[in-house]
Amino acid sequence: MPVPEDFKKAMIDGYTTGGGSIILGAPLLNGECPSEAPIRIPLRTMNRHGLIAGATGTGKTKTLQTLAEQLSLQGVPSLLMDIKGDLSGIAALGTVNEKITARHQRLGFAYEPAQIPVELLTLSNEPGARLRATVSEFGPVLLSRILDLNETQQSVLALVFKYCDDKGMPLLDIKDMRRVLQFVTQEGKEDIQKAYGSVSPATVNIIMRKLIELEQQGAEKFFGERSFDPQDMLVQRDGKGVVHIVRLNDIQDKPQLFSTFMLCLLAEIYSTFPEVGDSEKPKLCLFIDEAHLIFSTATPALLQQIETIIKLIRSKGVGVFFCTQNPMDVPDSVLGQLGLKVQHALRAFTAKDRTAIKKTAENYPLTSYYNTEELLTSLGIGEAIVSALSEKGTPTPLAHTLMRAPATRMDILNPTEIQTLVSNSAMARKYNEVIDRESAFEILEKRLKEHEESEAEGEEEDKKNDPSNTDSRPTKEEPSTFEKLSKNTMVRQVGRTVASALTRGLLGVLGVKTTTRRRKSRGLFG
Repeated sequence: MPVPEDFKKAMIDGYTTGGGSIILGAPLLNGECPSEAPIRIPLRTMNRHGLIAGATGTGKTKTLQTLAEQLSLQGVPSLLMDIKGDLSGIAALGTVNEKITARHQRLGFAYEPAQIPVELLTLSNEPGARLRATVSEFGPVLLSRILDLNETQQSVLALVFKYCDDKGMPLLDIKDMRRVLQFVTQEGKEDIQKAYGSVSPATVNIIMRKLIELEQQGAEKFFGERSFDPQDMLVQRDGKGVVHIVRLNDIQDKPQLFSTFMLCLLAEIYSTFPEVGDSEKPKLCLFIDEAHLIFSTATPALLQQIETIIKLIRSKGVGVFFCTQNPMDVPDSVLGQLGLKVQHALRAFTAKDRTAIKKTAENYPLTSYYNTEELLTSLGIGEAIVSALSEKGTPTPLAHTLMRAPATRMDILNPTEIQTLVSNSAMARKYNEVIDRESAFEILEKRLKEHEESEAEGEEEDKKNDPSNTDSRPTKEEPSTFEKLSKNTMVRQVGRTVASALTRGLLGVLGVKTTTRRRKSRGLFG
């Protein structure tokens, strides 16, 4: 049966753009694929976020790969969360075969292999540039959310951060945090109580146990220096945006670490990127694979914070795309913020599955050309239901789409190729440098050592001097450890940096007033 002319007109009117765009494929109806009406997504709407969903093996990872490639070819960098370890092939040139050629003949345009610049990043022991953030940058609010602390415990954690800020003690890594928690209930208990109020040892013990739980998921590799600067992702090579792939295939069973990283990164991007309004194309796009790992472990308060970030980060020129098996994995409050939806096939094995499919169908625009609910279970591999936003911000017509093939390798890099890519990476050389500067742990250990030496000297002096010869005049009070330390130029500079350049913004993450000051503060904090 031929494709009706009104269908072609609807597709052309809905998906024709005046500015830059990326082509996902072509619409399908009655088994036909009118090549004169390609499915174009305006670049200026790619900061309105999106969803890529579908059952295992339906092609959603290849859709994610295609989107990242096409954005790169338009000069837009991106960050990809590679949970399953199957996205590294973006770094290699694609190859032509009979299936790809046949598919693109139906689409009406030739298959063109592309070479995309790629940086590999890691949170663990995988090869790549190490991603880290200091505890000070992370902030008490987000850390409390990740540790699932109650209000009382959160207030104690906020007190700890306040104390360290006041005393010029950078919290860089997990050992700093543990040492300060011990300090506030032991040797520093009296000082804390005088200046900030009493702290319950039981509450601190709970926070300590929660911290150990996070540490067992590999957080000691994430917290520390050198701290990752999101500005380093805003780069192009030969006019193409660099695709940054975070290799996460060895932390699938560590959802807290994964969600910790993502939320910290989103909050820092929001606090450091300038407002850009509605630009012709996004500055950066983030693709979060297996997004259910974030939402399934998030508390209601944390979900609210995620929703806030998604609403506000658009104005920074940043698009966030969630990739998951079932669109019901994404909360309605977040789902309603997503402009682009690419839905691959869903499976209906149970009554619960059928209910989810019915609800999913209701999330798409009404159409007289398709039965959306039936279509969701009959889509072939490499086919998807697409709904986007036009340049005017209105929903485009729903389109059963034959997706284009990725222009890069549809397979992973081998170990030698990965090692070569990392060895040639300036980003890896920068962020894999091991830095362990003086921070809260060292400062408190020094304080304890000085206190013990002072007590030992006092006892020795008492033995030498007769009590009757003791000078009755009042002795000058011994300066505190922090008064001594304040003479140290490094510590004074840290204090000035904390006071003048750093602010805690959304989620309590440490932000800065300007990029220049951020770089200066990184000289001290990472």
